[in-house]
Amino acid sequence: MYKGQCLCGIIKYEVDKIKDQMGHCHCSMCRKFHGAAFSTLGEADVKDFRWVAGEDQLKSYVAKNDSVRQFCQSCGSSMTFAASGEDNGLIEFALGTLDSDIDIFPDAHIYITSKANWVEIKDDLPQHKKARNKR
Repeated sequence: MYKGQCLCGIIKYEVDKIKDQMGHCHCSMCRKFHGAAFSTLGEADVKDFRWVAGEDQLKSYVAKNDSVRQFCQSCGSSMTFAASGEDNGLIEFALGTLDSDIDIFPDAHIYITSKANWVEIKDDLPQHKKARNKR
């Protein structure tokens, strides 16, 4: 089991199994929401993910494209992402909020057409101009 939390520790979650598809998203909305060059999101089946404290402290931001990003109302930590109209039984969460080590690694860069001009991608991971096809 993996454990994670927001910066202030009010919101806590557990994940039984993290799917092996995870990527670095360079879209402008993820960059702004995470305050970083890109966000790194992991996925889990909803049945394998649970909030164990502070779920009532989550706030949602609905972007112009109808994607939904959840964050801690106290410390502002980015917690989850859901694409517009997506209900595929998965939850995408910010890997930076994990306290546990994991044994899988990001496997792609996505939305690189939106990446910050000051970022150089120097690894050998596949690069997708937009989203990639789900497995």
